[in-house]
Amino acid sequence: MNPTVSEAARLLGSRIRGERLRFAISQMELAELSAVHFTNLGRIERGQANPSLHTIIRIAGALNLDPSVLVAGLAPDLVPVPAHRVTVADLIRAREAQDGTAS
Repeated sequence: MNPTVSEAARLLGSRIRGERLRFAISQMELAELSAVHFTNLGRIERGQANPSLHTIIRIAGALNLDPSVLVAGLAPDLVPVPAHRVTVADLIRAREAQDGTAS
């Protein structure tokens, strides 16, 4: 069995699966409605795929949801940390230090 991509992917997949089951439709039916291959939808629901923005929007549309419902609360700490992590605050501090404008 393939491991999940991240906790964020697992949560997204769980939300999609929950909505699909709420409507009592199969993966095949949701896949057809959202123009996503059914094997990819299965991988997404299990958290084993990292769907593109377009795929998330198509799935949400097929479920009559705003895509924000599927991604609400998903935060950076739920995805793997890159080897090199810099935030916009770090960038601004570095620029200010370089310019000599640091407070």
